[in-house]
Amino acid sequence: MARKKVRPRLIAELARRVRALREQRERPRDSQRYSLDYETRTRPFSGRRLPVRAWADVRSESRLLQLLGRLPFFGLGRLVTRKSWLWQHDEPCYWRLTRVRPDYTAQNLDHGKAWGILTFKGKTESEAREIGQVMYHDWRLVPKHEEEAFTAFSPVSEDTLRSVAYPPLLRAMILAERRKNGDASTEEPMLNLERARPDPWDYPAKQEAKRKARGTPV
Repeated sequence: MARKKVRPRLIAELARRVRALREQRERPRDSQRYSLDYETRTRPFSGRRLPVRAWADVRSESRLLQLLGRLPFFGLGRLVTRKSWLWQHDEPCYWRLTRVRPDYTAQNLDHGKAWGILTFKGKTESEAREIGQVMYHDWRLVPKHEEEAFTAFSPVSEDTLRSVAYPPLLRAMILAERRKNGDASTEEPMLNLERARPDPWDYPAKQEAKRKARGTPV
């Protein structure tokens, strides 16, 4: 019986998969990338030193997986927030954990990845996604008996005022400009108060885009 010939495309696809598996196996683990020398406050893998403003948090706060490693099932369904969010926003900001994948090569299982549904400034996203900056030392676990009070939020009604009259001098300048341009409109010039409301600078999606543009986080 003649031997069946293997198509070149199939060989190329197998070679691509082998290369991908080899790269995945040789890729450094999170416990290697984000390990920290607490005396020098330097990450040995990258050689980068933590910024000075993070030194106090390194001593007193925890990484996300450090918190979750102490909980049953790594805290699935629990709420976690960040110290920086508590300081900067009055509205509730938190993640509800849906999936955790710890790095089992880490000594205390204090590294890995986590996914959840984000609620930021009272607005909840519809789908779960990976939680960024899990290696930062500013994560806090919301106690179960405080979850209801922590998530309670009543949105403040926005002011219905959308436009106001210009100050007298600016109004006179606008009307003079109209007459100069031959505009016979008698409409009263009004100052529009509506403006675009961009996401805050610390919105996780914005920080994730900055991290990818900048490179590996410290």
